[in-house]
Amino acid sequence: MTEEQRQAEPDNTAVRTALWRALHVRVDAPPYVLEDEVGLRLAAPEDGWERRGDMEPEGTKFFRASIVARGRFVEDLVAEQMQRGVGQYVILGAGLDTFAQRQPELASRLQVFEVDQPGTQAWKRQRLIELGYGVPERLHLVPVNFEMNQSWRDALVAAGFDAGRPAVVASAGVSMYLTREAISATLAEVASLAPGSTLLMTFLLPFDQMAPDVQPGFAIAQRGAQASGTPFVSFFEPDEMVALALEAGFKDARHVSARELNARYFGSRGDGFRVVMGEELLLAST
Repeated sequence: MTEEQRQAEPDNTAVRTALWRALHVRVDAPPYVLEDEVGLRLAAPEDGWERRGDMEPEGTKFFRASIVARGRFVEDLVAEQMQRGVGQYVILGAGLDTFAQRQPELASRLQVFEVDQPGTQAWKRQRLIELGYGVPERLHLVPVNFEMNQSWRDALVAAGFDAGRPAVVASAGVSMYLTREAISATLAEVASLAPGSTLLMTFLLPFDQMAPDVQPGFAIAQRGAQASGTPFVSFFEPDEMVALALEAGFKDARHVSARELNARYFGSRGDGFRVVMGEELLLAST
């Protein structure tokens, strides 16, 4: 891989998320909430990646649970909305998302738009081709230079997105890096989509409202994000996030709590693998 290609690789957060998803099927007991080792193939980490400090099974189990639960929730949402006739799925900050590769039957009936930085998208396109997955016509890798304030909606339309038809939009693991103003702008953009559109956005609780079990891990993650130049800047109480969505123009908005995710995906488990309060979900519709 050339130096130019290496510089275009996805950031550490995207890679870590993909590896945690793969780790779920390697160290956690079944039933698996989400089975994804495609991201591992894309990332192609060095041998022994499972022994990295940020992959330690016990210390990262709550973060793994959150990652796989939010991934499963949004894919269940996509399947549900497809039954209502929605045919477009937009992933903001797609990173190493692998929905199109893991769910080919669903993806074949959707227009899937993955939005991310140009370098990341070029890297991912090359990796998908190298691994034999290819980039089918229904999968649109949409490059958007957020640092230059390029409009992701304009880029979507240029890539074939039909602004007159509803869509499911997912923004996971992104809002903590954005200012309140930028989040409000994103919410307003999605709220202006066609009636029947749905947004799933994750957000971080204020540190003192997080479950004690995850506070040490989040503190470490926050220091790491600060050191890498991508600090966490936004935290919201659930009612505050819902109010922000309604102010942006959504018809309906609600908070999906860790408790709800646990009841839905982890209710029958007895091994302590569950989501705890830290990163929560906003579900809003136009």
